[in-house]
Amino acid sequence: MKFTDGYWLMRPGCTARHATEVGDVRVDDHRMTLYAPVKHVSRRGQTLNSPLLTVECWSPAEGIIGVRTTHHAGSVRGGPEFALPGADAAAGKVRREGAVLELSSGELTLRVDTEQPWRLDFTDGGRLLTSSGERGTGFVTDAEGRHHMVGQLALGVGELVYGLGERFTPFIKNGQVVDIWQADGGTSSEQAYKNIPFHLTNRGYGVFVNHPGKVAYEVGSEAVGQVQFSVEDQSLEYFVVYGPTPKQILERYTALTGRPALPPAWALGLWLTTSFTTDYDEATVQSFIDGMADRGIPLSVFHFDCFWMRAYQWCDFEWDADTFPDPEGMLARLKDRGLRISAWTNPYIAQKSALFEEGMREGYLVRRPDGSVWQWDLWQPGMALVDFTNPAARDWYIDKLRTLLAQGVDCFKTDFGERVPTDVVWHDGSDPERMHNYYTHLFNQAVFDLLREERGEGEAMLFARSATAGGQQYPVHWGGDCYSTFEAMAESLRGGLSLGMSGFGFWSHDIGGFEGTPTPTVFKRWVQFGLLSSHSRLHGSNSYRVPWDYGEEAVEVTREFTLLKHRLAPYLHRAAQQAHTTGVPVMRAMVLEFPDDPTAAVLDRQYMLGDDLLVAPVFTDDGTVEYYVPEGTWTNILTGAQVTGPRWVREQHGFHTLPLLARPDSVIPLAADAQHPVSAWADDIELRIHAFADGARRTVVIPRTDTLGETAHFDVHREGDRLSVTTDSPHPWRLRVGGPGGTVYTNTAGRGRAEVRYED
Repeated sequence: MKFTDGYWLMRPGCTARHATEVGDVRVDDHRMTLYAPVKHVSRRGQTLNSPLLTVECWSPAEGIIGVRTTHHAGSVRGGPEFALPGADAAAGKVRREGAVLELSSGELTLRVDTEQPWRLDFTDGGRLLTSSGERGTGFVTDAEGRHHMVGQLALGVGELVYGLGERFTPFIKNGQVVDIWQADGGTSSEQAYKNIPFHLTNRGYGVFVNHPGKVAYEVGSEAVGQVQFSVEDQSLEYFVVYGPTPKQILERYTALTGRPALPPAWALGLWLTTSFTTDYDEATVQSFIDGMADRGIPLSVFHFDCFWMRAYQWCDFEWDADTFPDPEGMLARLKDRGLRISAWTNPYIAQKSALFEEGMREGYLVRRPDGSVWQWDLWQPGMALVDFTNPAARDWYIDKLRTLLAQGVDCFKTDFGERVPTDVVWHDGSDPERMHNYYTHLFNQAVFDLLREERGEGEAMLFARSATAGGQQYPVHWGGDCYSTFEAMAESLRGGLSLGMSGFGFWSHDIGGFEGTPTPTVFKRWVQFGLLSSHSRLHGSNSYRVPWDYGEEAVEVTREFTLLKHRLAPYLHRAAQQAHTTGVPVMRAMVLEFPDDPTAAVLDRQYMLGDDLLVAPVFTDDGTVEYYVPEGTWTNILTGAQVTGPRWVREQHGFHTLPLLARPDSVIPLAADAQHPVSAWADDIELRIHAFADGARRTVVIPRTDTLGETAHFDVHREGDRLSVTTDSPHPWRLRVGGPGGTVYTNTAGRGRAEVRYED
């Protein structure tokens, strides 16, 4: 929110008060509190009739420093609050030397000179990361009398800002105005389904604003050298999170706010849905599944979208008997074919639903201040919201889903949860403004906890649209309603990369686009992109996404890339394990892997899939693609062609290839079974060796499919023209040097050491 009129003036009706100096301090071993007047005080009489800001500084975890600025501490503030499972009250250490106070946590230090004008310096050793200076700490009252706490942190020359949730605007946030406020705005606007008050920069730190309500950001867009964030409140709390690398920033941030659960390995396969408003019944569903099988396209999950329930009755969790007269039998037949089942849900109860009257009677629905149930006619006529702050309402809702699990459903698409009203009263007394963004967290948490309880650890997963900070704990999230165009495909990728820079490990999108019908060209290119994402779902709105609707070549492309993803499953599941244990996403913006490459800092049309694969989707009708390769020799794993960087490359690709490049000195494991996402991965595994330099050494881990464990390790080392492989695997394995046509060495002995001649 902008408060100034240019640099010198305030906007009409706005009055600002900023910390000017340190008037007093209170210090203990782990914490310091600064008392800051908003004007220079040279004599005692000047302490009267003027605000005094209380600025508390502490460390909630190593490498993180918190700052809480409060104007009036006696204000009433309802919940909710973000949970911080990684917090430690005694993580920091305060040191005082003369007028200088320092709070250190790991390599991060907050330095304050109490005899100088107000300034908070965050340093890494002797290097300044950022600072909060003359206008950096304070509050503003506006023309309507609203009270805003404001913080500013300086941006250095060339400093770039990323994150703030799944945003479809430009990937680099400099110059943008961003409101952290959940909205159902599609993928073509500045609104976002997943608003996360966390950003990081390419200067070695990130910032998490610990406020679940609306946070208004001016990212170099009001004061061009500052990131400004403000909340309508009496207190503002933020955490500076040290790296120094972007990966380390995400590791620390997700350790504080929660790491992603590990989705089941079967979810890596291809998902197909009924689409949204299309006509379908059991015969349609069977025809889709038969059609995929007849065309040799392995299918892992079938999703039933909204109209598995009767029109006007979402959600009542009852199958439409006209289209699905035998749901239990149908689901059993689908599961006999090896499929998992996903069902659409949302947290709204339409007035025609049989659950509406029950929910109203029992107090399970959100109410207005006058005691009436909050309702409107957008989406479902007369719909109300389940009040998840009421434990009884949560249990009531979850019991409906429990019945579906008993019928054979494996997971749920948790749709919506963004348009949450603020003119309501919550069961637990939560502040409506703070609950607006947080509601989706309670919804997804409730459903995920049920799945974990019923299916077990490692088997629970969602397909969720909305989220806030901490929501990364309940994967997977998808990108919402996009159009069926190349432009929407590119904006979807920007959103996914931005979400990954906000602590979310897993992300998907509607292959082919949701609104409209893609051209065959768009469909085939989106299939490539979708099957090289962490999770892959064919889904549309008013048209089907079965490949044969887009031509025979679309069938071939879908089959080829589904089989490729299955072969890559051990590699992808290992990347999933890394996301679970470190918070580093499966789909990574290039700056995450190459923070020291200035070109990588600005790239948003390509990404790293795990540690070692570069993906550059094609966004053109003629197959032309421009992409950047960092230093070294990169190998296209589809064609064997090599590209040496750092440089930009322009290529033209048919529909059966795209830039899918293996990193120099990489070893990519490929499963022998291309028909299933889950198989005995270590058995007859193929290790692809790419541009392996003399002296290079890599360890490849083949993960388990059911736990965080590992089934096999391969240590690969090159010395001169000899390549040695040492493994603990009892299974046969193969080694291929170069691309798909490279030399193959087969080892049937399993564990032990093998040595072959290296020929690039």
